[in-house]
Parts: sequence; C-alpha cells; structure tokens
Amino acid sequence: MAYSYEPHYFEDFEVGQEFVSVGRTVTESDFVMHSALTGDWTELHTNAEYAEDNAFGERIAHGPMTFVQATGFVYRTGVVERTALAFLGMNYMDLPNPVFIGDTISMEMEVTETKDVSSRDDAGFVVIDCEVTNQDNTVVLQGDMKFLIKMRAAADDPHA
Repeated sequence: MAYSYEPHYFEDFEVGQEFVSVGRTVTESDFVMHSALTGDWTELHTNAEYAEDNAFGERIAHGPMTFVQATGFVYRTGVVERTALAFLGMNYMDLPNPVFIGDTISMEMEVTETKDVSSRDDAGFVVIDCEVTNQDNTVVLQGDMKFLIKMRAAADDPHA
C-alpha cells in the first residue's frame, strides 16, 4: 500500500477507503517537547526512577501526545493537505496500551462516513476511523477523527 497520497477533496472520499501512514520512532525529545509545550511534567512520563517502580517499569508517553502524533499521521499522508477546513473532534478515543520511548508507531485509517453539510456549500463532513499500532502491531490508539473538508468547486476560491 502507498504511504503518500494526493490531497483529497470532499468528493474524493468514499466510505471504506483506506490509508496507511508512514511510521515514526518515538524519542526522548518527543516526551520533553510535549511536556514543555503542555506543562504536563507528570513523573510517569518524565521521571525514569519513579516510572521504573510503577506498573509499566519505564516512562510511558502522555496519552494526549499519542493523540497528537495520530493527528500528525493524518496530515503526513497528504490526504487533507490544503483541503481540511477544520478538525471537528472525535466521537471516541481509546488508548488501550502505552507508548514507550523507542517504539515505532504508524496508523491505519478508514473512511467511515461522508455527508453533505446543509449549512455549507463549500465543504462536507468526513469521519476517518484510526488505529495506531507499534512495531509489534500492538494497538496504542483507536478512535475516529471528524473533519470539515473543502469541496472541489471551492478549490478555485482562494477565500474558501
């Protein structure tokens, strides 16, 4: 399966369509940058000695950090490049397993819903189910992402 895709307008998305992201290895820098950006210096994520004596035996990624990386995977595929007008949230998100420093994660996506938005003539609604796994194919995030996606006709309008 390809790892890089062309931008998709609303009309290009079809229920059942699948996309796969590239992978990336989670680093110590990811942990530090996330903590610095959010102010979340919880010891489970930032204190190796503390984390060693807890359930996972080592530091684990912040749950929101895993989610942020998932949103990055959507954008790295290119399918919503310059066509996403808004990220509208999620109906659900589960983090069934931790992410550790050194894990290589990637994401599989499937379009589960597309619909016209009656209040807009320049965009439609697209829902993409997401599953992030690590190098052992262990699921670390499941959820859906809701987007407002530009329609092809709006592509010629620089203000849309």
